[in-house]
Amino acid sequence: MGSLPADFFVSSTAFTKTTHIHKYNAIDPTSVSLLQNGKVVIVTGANRGLGRKSFATAFARANAKAIILVARSISSLDDVEKDISRINPDVQVLKAEADITDLAAVEEVYRKVKDTFGTVDILVNNAGAFVSNGSLADAEVKDWWKDWEVNVKGTFLMTQGFLKLVGREKSATIINLATSGSIGIYPNISSYTVSKLAAIHLQRFVSAENPNVTAMALDPCLADTDMLLDDFKTMNLIDFDLIGGAALWLSTDQAKFMSGRLFNVTWDVEELIERKEEILKENLLVFGFQGRLGSDQFQ
Repeated sequence: MGSLPADFFVSSTAFTKTTHIHKYNAIDPTSVSLLQNGKVVIVTGANRGLGRKSFATAFARANAKAIILVARSISSLDDVEKDISRINPDVQVLKAEADITDLAAVEEVYRKVKDTFGTVDILVNNAGAFVSNGSLADAEVKDWWKDWEVNVKGTFLMTQGFLKLVGREKSATIINLATSGSIGIYPNISSYTVSKLAAIHLQRFVSAENPNVTAMALDPCLADTDMLLDDFKTMNLIDFDLIGGAALWLSTDQAKFMSGRLFNVTWDVEELIERKEEILKENLLVFGFQGRLGSDQFQ
């Protein structure tokens, strides 16, 4: 990566003229337009990285009613709960210990949510795995498949439980953490990128099958978490506040037109709204198959 410019992953994925790596006014968590008053939010992988530093803090600042923190170890969530309390002591916190690849554990999470709050409004599928790092020929099968277990099965189970609790009428939002890198070929990280591509496509099914649910993929670009490879650490890294603010924006009515699509945190949301008609008409920001198909082309 040393031969690439520092802004490569920002400039090469630009969809708006203006791009960002730092927080800006339109996605400021304290903005009135982004307030999450009364909302019940679930964040998976909430004990570290983006779950803790971006999403839990952003929804606390935006005055969510409650935040359900999900992680494999409940004790690992103690400091996150303290973070939220310092930011906004009015936010109710429910800590849930769960392996999201375990159906029974996921069902128990939603039982607690239903018993405590009755319903839920927002799911941030943040938990992810990046275990396998090597060529397909040399990859350990268990490591390669572990990424799929978490990134696909875990996302599916959390999504299914959310949809069952929300029902067919209540408006709700699902945000799947993804990567624009899924459309490219980056040697030695196939399990991560291909599993994330599956997660991106999954939210298109959610959107198509559940008109009351806005489901989007969120690409955080490159952030300084423990999943960031050393080769990428010389690139422009994204502020945690920008990523959290982007999730808030995606949880508002302003972003409903993005349902079934992928959003990159570096894009300017006001310029994106200006392209709304174009995005809908031309079905942009979805992954597809290149090449004309159909027998009509031969007539």
